[in-house]
Amino acid sequence: MSLTLLDWRRRVAGLYAAARAATDPEAGWRTWRDGRDELFAGHPDSPLGEQARASFTGLPVAPYDPALRFDAVLDTALPPTRVELPTADDGVVVLRRSGRVALGALGTVDVWWLGGYGGGLFLPLRDGSAGRGTYGGGRYVLDTVKGADLGATTTRLVVDLNFAYHPSCTYDPRWSCPLAPEGNRTDAVVAAGEQLPPGGWY
Repeated sequence: MSLTLLDWRRRVAGLYAAARAATDPEAGWRTWRDGRDELFAGHPDSPLGEQARASFTGLPVAPYDPALRFDAVLDTALPPTRVELPTADDGVVVLRRSGRVALGALGTVDVWWLGGYGGGLFLPLRDGSAGRGTYGGGRYVLDTVKGADLGATTTRLVVDLNFAYHPSCTYDPRWSCPLAPEGNRTDAVVAAGEQLPPGGWY
């Protein structure tokens, strides 16, 4: 890992820390949104390719919807499940299910623990907008090993779908990323979070 990548991760973690500390969830979301725009535009480890960065004016993000923020109980009374999740470049990431959360009318989605050194909670989501307004492989809501952490207790997780963001492979084919497994897919459209620009990023 380079020091510039370390700096990227530290800054991303700082954006989520600011979002968690905000007394107004929408204000915390705005800090996160604006901070990501700044990182994507100017940081040496921005996932954008050179051409996309040259014309970058900001990430398309839907307006904040408070109805899509959940303080969700993590249901751990489930049989152990281990999956080897394909990535966009034909690699594999090992996941072990930590539990499941209920997200209102959207139903339930699985929460995973990333295998390998470091671990971390991981909540991807592939909703009905995938392949149209958002990346076809889905978006990420939580990925704590990368700093994407909206808050938790020993039994509950904050799952705010307004923070749904695209994995790096959305922006440039040089990146790889795990795709959403079956328990993290819904036909319902989540009209929140990061969107694709017209024509995509590449």
